Amino acid sequence: MSDIAIRIDGRAGRITLNRPRALNALTYEMCLAIDAALRAWAEDPEVALVLIEGAGEKAFSAGGDIVEMYETGTRGDYSYGRRFWRDEYRMNARIAGYPKPVVSFLQGFTMGGGVGVGCHGSHRIVGETSQIAMPECGIGLIPDVGGTYLLARAPGRLGEYYGMTGARMGPGDAVLTGFASHYLPQADWDAAKAALVETGTVTEMEAACPAPPEARIAPFCAEIDADFNYVFGVEVEAALDTRDTEFSRNALLGLRRGAPLSTASALHLIRMARGYADLREALRHEYRWTWRAAEHGDFIEGIRAQVIDKDRTPRWQHAKLGNVTPEDVRAMVATLGPDELTFEGETP
Repeated sequence: MSDIAIRIDGRAGRITLNRPRALNALTYEMCLAIDAALRAWAEDPEVALVLIEGAGEKAFSAGGDIVEMYETGTRGDYSYGRRFWRDEYRMNARIAGYPKPVVSFLQGFTMGGGVGVGCHGSHRIVGETSQIAMPECGIGLIPDVGGTYLLARAPGRLGEYYGMTGARMGPGDAVLTGFASHYLPQADWDAAKAALVETGTVTEMEAACPAPPEARIAPFCAEIDADFNYVFGVEVEAALDTRDTEFSRNALLGLRRGAPLSTASALHLIRMARGYADLREALRHEYRWTWRAAEHGDFIEGIRAQVIDKDRTPRWQHAKLGNVTPEDVRAMVATLGPDELTFEGETP
C-alpha cells in the first residue's frame, strides 16, 4: 500500500496521506511527491483546486518521520536531514503561494510537519477532534515548516505561548490563532469533499461552515500576553513561576519540557518572524537553525529520549533556560553562506 495517494478526482487534485498506523507522519518521499503534484497541477486546466486529507480518524499528520534523521545523524551524516528539510520547506512555500485554492481537512492530530502541509493553504478545515500543535522544542528542534511565521501572526502573545510550550489547540483555538480558517462538523466533511470534487469551487463548503466553538485559550489570553511579553526565555520562565496559577504552572511544565536552546530560539524566531513580509523569509531562518540542529543542537538527543529509547529523560546541552546566552541563539541562526535555503526561480 502506498504511503500517499495522488490523483485527479473530478475538478480537484486530491492528495491523501496514507500512513494511518504511523499517524500519517511524512516521509521524505511523501514530501517530494506532494511537491511534484503541486507543480504539475498549477497550470493544469482540469484541476481547479487541491484537496489534502489524511487517512484514518486519529490524525491528519502527526509530524515528520524522523527516525532516519536520527540514524544518519548518529553516524555523523547530517546531509539526509538537511536535504529533507530543504525540500520540505520548499514544498511548504509552494502550498502557501499556490495559485489555486488548497483545502486541507485536519482531523485528529496535526503537528510539526503536518502543520507544514495542512496549515499554509487557503482553506484549513478543523472539526471536533482536531488537535493542532507545534511541540518541536520537546525533541530539541524549533517550530519549523513555517511554524514561526504562523505563530508570529497569532493574536497577542499566543504565538510565543504555543511555540514555547508545545500546547495543543482545539478547533476553536486553531481558528483564533489562524492555523485553521474554518470549522466544519466532521459529519459534514464527506459532503464538503464531494462538492469540492464536483464543482471545483469552495463556495458551497464555505457556506456550510458554522461559527467555530469558543477557543479554550480565550480566558487566559491576558495572562499569556503579560507572561510571554519578554525578550528572553528565562524572563518568560520567571514570570510564569511568579504568577503561580493553575494555568501558569501547566505552561511552565510545557516550557521546561523542551530543550532550553530550542525554547529560547523559538521565542527569538517568532519575534523575528513578525517583521517578515512572507513565509519564505521565515523558512530561510528556520532552515539555518535546523541545518545545525543535529550537529550543534539537541535534536539527536531529543529523538533518542522521546522516540528511540523513550526514557523521557533527555540530557540537554544546557541544563536550564538561564544557561542559554543570546550568542548561543544567534549562532544557530547565522547565515549559511552557500548552503542558504533557496526557492524555485532562485539560484539552487
